[in-house]
Amino acid sequence: MAIKVVLSPKLPAPLVEIARSLLPADFDLQVVDQGTPEFDAAIKDAEYLTGFTRSSMGPDFYRGAPKLKLIQLISAGYDRLDIEAARQARVPVANNGGSNSVAVAEHTLMLILAVYKKLAWHHNNVVAGKWRVGDFAQTRVYELAGKTLGIVGLGTIGKKVARRAQAFDMHVQYYDVVRLTEDAEDALGVRFALFPELLRTSDVVTLHVPLSDATRNMMSTREFETMKRSAILINTCRGPVVDERALQIALASGQIAAAGLDVMVEEPPAANHPLFALENITITPHSAGPTWENWSKAFRNAFDNIQRVAAGRKPLWVIPELQSLVS
Repeated sequence: MAIKVVLSPKLPAPLVEIARSLLPADFDLQVVDQGTPEFDAAIKDAEYLTGFTRSSMGPDFYRGAPKLKLIQLISAGYDRLDIEAARQARVPVANNGGSNSVAVAEHTLMLILAVYKKLAWHHNNVVAGKWRVGDFAQTRVYELAGKTLGIVGLGTIGKKVARRAQAFDMHVQYYDVVRLTEDAEDALGVRFALFPELLRTSDVVTLHVPLSDATRNMMSTREFETMKRSAILINTCRGPVVDERALQIALASGQIAAAGLDVMVEEPPAANHPLFALENITITPHSAGPTWENWSKAFRNAFDNIQRVAAGRKPLWVIPELQSLVS
């Protein structure tokens, strides 16, 4: 009997083609949008759901999916997930196993470079007919070499950021609730710092933590006041990790030098968002993860994990809050 897998939401046809090209022979993949009668019918007897979580996946969702054995995300984040509803239904949820880690790490370095080199500001001036605005003392750009990078959250993405930053001759320190051994730190070329110490001594602070009650607004007024006035902030994890009002004040007042964001508290943000009026910020539209190469990695990990569960083995990458369901 074929293993029934529901893929939702309905992705663009070329992405579904990638999924089907990697689909194991004994899988039956049904592609449907959540919130439709087709989805309700498909999930009724499905054992596996892959795709993205939606806020509508509460207790009613699980009552309508009594055979569900695993929710396999193709994203890293799961902040929209109703964790308690999944726990009560005893359905483990796994993320994408770091399939987007290269993409996000590269995007992080891109934002650091874009901020230090004033890429967006220079581009906007050039296309507006303004060539070399200001003088070289007034319009300063900087090198990464010799700067100290502070990584907050040294998971899969954070480690890849560390390796890439060292190629630019940056010094790397990190803060994480999980410490590496000294041998592991030596191998990666990083050193642990306490969070306030990292903020105080880093030239670049980059955030790579999941969104939780512990990390929401972890960067706010006190943290920006702790940072160097010459420092920059990079956020490619989740918008609510940063207090945007505090960030706007810090940037406008010169408390910190600049910021690069791929995520915001509300997505899309309001057209008149206060951060948009600042010249010392570069923003991309939560686009770090979905590179073209990443889709194959994500589907490959998803199907591998589903095969593991179907064979009676424990799934990989189950989110920490639901680890007790598979331990």
